[in-house]
Amino acid sequence: MDSTQVRIAVDATGGDFAPDEVVAGAIRAKEELGVDILLVGDQAQIEASVAQPELLKGIEIVPAEGTIEMHEEPLSALRRKPKASINVSMDLVKKGRADGVVSAGHSGAAMAAALLRLGRIKGIDRPAIGAMFPTVMANKPVLILDVGANVDCKPKYLEQFAFMGSVYSRYVLGNENPAVGLLNIGEEKSKGNETAVTVHKALSEQSAINFVGNAEGRDVLTGDFDVIVCDGFVGNILLKFAEAVGSSVLQILREELPQGLSGKVGCTLMKGNLKRVKQRVDHAERGGGLLLGVAGVAVISHGSSQAPSIFNAIRQAKDAVDNRVIDRIKDKYQKVAATAKANAIAEGE
Repeated sequence: MDSTQVRIAVDATGGDFAPDEVVAGAIRAKEELGVDILLVGDQAQIEASVAQPELLKGIEIVPAEGTIEMHEEPLSALRRKPKASINVSMDLVKKGRADGVVSAGHSGAAMAAALLRLGRIKGIDRPAIGAMFPTVMANKPVLILDVGANVDCKPKYLEQFAFMGSVYSRYVLGNENPAVGLLNIGEEKSKGNETAVTVHKALSEQSAINFVGNAEGRDVLTGDFDVIVCDGFVGNILLKFAEAVGSSVLQILREELPQGLSGKVGCTLMKGNLKRVKQRVDHAERGGGLLLGVAGVAVISHGSSQAPSIFNAIRQAKDAVDNRVIDRIKDKYQKVAATAKANAIAEGE
């Protein structure tokens, strides 16, 4: 195995379409992204999922015993099944055999396994799932976090999400000075519940990030914000709604555009445009959400992920590894904490 290549452990048995679609996406990622793949799961099932055995050449299969089912309580299931695929996948990162994990299985189990195996970054109280949403500005997605890891959030959690999101946006998405917003019901600083008002004040006083104020629901897809923070309850609703909107837009285009001869001709002429529309609104093109705040790269994909989503999730994990996201979050947060401590001492004097 080439030690210079990024190595991604893929939970081959996690997800509604595992292992077939998961393995197909992983094979494509190895071919097109140049990553080393470790497929974690039952070897016989993995091998049976491909029509051509040679496609698995160069891919390591790491044995695991079972998976965490969707109806199971995460923590108890993880303890009861120490050799489950998500546990083994996280252990590969912990032991340095893999640089990151991708899983489309039980999201709660993936988060719990990451916390138990990898631990939190020092100073971060709660990890957050960051998901990228398309905007009206081409090639300028907005990062929303949290979209499901934390249903209830204290103000300091949201502040930490803002720091982590800003680092990710800068180093992975290429935004030099990411515009960070707080999802709220109005743009005025006095709007929202007590938590929103408290967080707005704290972020306004924080020089380490470029906080530009509240973002209303209608602002999410404008491209005016690079990062938007919210609690996982609201974020997950927003995520599922955005996925439904994207699917609805594609369905409407399929139904309306081909009608009549002129419609069929038009579709042929616009084939390239329609493909780009699909790439911008289809959630499969974004792969999954990076679990920010744990001491390792972990991407959690939707349970219904098929090969394209798995491929993009692996690409997302690779980007996080290549851009040293975990180390950069650690470094930035240590500096922020040191500055806050120095300011507190100065105020005490």
